[in-house]
Amino acid sequence: LGPQQESAEASADATPTQDPRPAGWPAQVSDERATRLLPLPTAPAGSGGYELIGISADATPTRFDPCRPLHYVVNPDRAPRGGVGLVRQAVARASAATGLRFTYDGRTDEPWTKTRRPVQRQRYGDRWVPVLIGWATDREDPELAGFVAGVGGGYSVSREGGTEHFVTGQVVLDLDAFRRLTRERDRATARGIVQHELGHVVGLDHVDDSSQLMYRETRDGVTDYADGDLRGLAIAGDGPCLPDD
Repeated sequence: LGPQQESAEASADATPTQDPRPAGWPAQVSDERATRLLPLPTAPAGSGGYELIGISADATPTRFDPCRPLHYVVNPDRAPRGGVGLVRQAVARASAATGLRFTYDGRTDEPWTKTRRPVQRQRYGDRWVPVLIGWATDREDPELAGFVAGVGGGYSVSREGGTEHFVTGQVVLDLDAFRRLTRERDRATARGIVQHELGHVVGLDHVDDSSQLMYRETRDGVTDYADGDLRGLAIAGDGPCLPDD
């Protein structure tokens, strides 16, 4: 259940243009709005119970822009029965907990790869690639070896001197583990694993509290976000609007 984070910093083009975007960046998004798309959820009372990935020198966490949709796709290749629906249920919970609007762009045949390119114009057009969610075996991804049921993380960018922020991410789920959970009809645990990995995508790290879903191991009876998780997810969803990025 390990987190991953990739980032890329780019310098802006010195030549004045209408949209001086850094080299390699896609066109400016067309679905950015002036304010956040969904209300920020109210976090549970109390404090702690979460850890954030990607804290900058000024203590600002790396987050997605809440003023644009967070697009995602699912590769259903070899997915267990009901797998796509289960993913969409987990995404709905992550959206409610962060106040980020996730937009389902459908199914894809894009395979999971550790070196995924953040812009793939022939496949997705001139934009950041959507978050990719799919299944693999530990032979295809050695990080799934042992008792690891999934790996997830975000991909962040920043202009020179700008705000580092997530623009996409991916989740790979252990095929054998999900087939076993399907046989056992344990959809709650399976959905909880997806929610855990989505937590990594939006910027949460593991915690030492075993009552939280972001604990590093799956625990019996812990199948949904707990109070500490929800506090962290509310912070993860409270990023600034970034209309130029």
